[in-house]
Amino acid sequence: MNPSAMTCGTHNYVPDTRFGLWFLRSRVWQQRVLRVAIADLLKLFDRAIPAAAVVLDVGCGQGGSLAPICEAFNPACIIGVDADTASLKRCRNEADRLGIEVKLIAGDCAAIGLPDASADMVFCHQTFHHLVDQEQALREFWRVLKPGGTLLFAESTKAYIDTWVIRWLFRHPMHVQKSASQYLQMLRKQGFIFSDRNVSFPYLWWSRAKDFGLLERIGLGVPPPRGQREETLVNAVVQKPLAAARC
Repeated sequence: MNPSAMTCGTHNYVPDTRFGLWFLRSRVWQQRVLRVAIADLLKLFDRAIPAAAVVLDVGCGQGGSLAPICEAFNPACIIGVDADTASLKRCRNEADRLGIEVKLIAGDCAAIGLPDASADMVFCHQTFHHLVDQEQALREFWRVLKPGGTLLFAESTKAYIDTWVIRWLFRHPMHVQKSASQYLQMLRKQGFIFSDRNVSFPYLWWSRAKDFGLLERIGLGVPPPRGQREETLVNAVVQKPLAAARC
């Protein structure tokens, strides 16, 4: 077991640093990371967004995603799950402040306390790389999704997580970090269906930990094209088939 992992039930996740928890409350996170990711995910839909959906926010943290989820998807219900009880208290306060109805579950993403086929959408934004048992967590996402349901998957890749600045400021289970192609392979192996149209590889300035895109911003370079760079982010909108068997 990773010595920095926190036990939750029979599974584990790696809790963030104090800086990481502070950063998740910052305007930079809200505007430059979370809302940018949701805007990109919306472009990856190739079918109608379900009306009055039940949205499961896995790793809901301190509630920063509540307002953007409501704005983007107008859900009938939001369910948030997180293993960090202090973050869930902040999430409850944020929901009350915004007047948003949300059900919060203290628990592990690898053992979600919900019935089968109880969510129309699972929103997984920058959560997966904190999880130790990623395969089991993905099986849980599959289980709680209704047939035809959608997983919105937005993650940083190993190329970003395994850099000195991220290792210094944040905490992650390094032995499970994956490349963009490995994450997509994992999604397909689980049974999710998607095409190239449903996937994007943002190369945002903050994900380039070597220089944070400084040279490009001062006009001294251009970003390398796809195929000539290590992808730092992967976003995907993937579907559980309507006739999916229980996994």
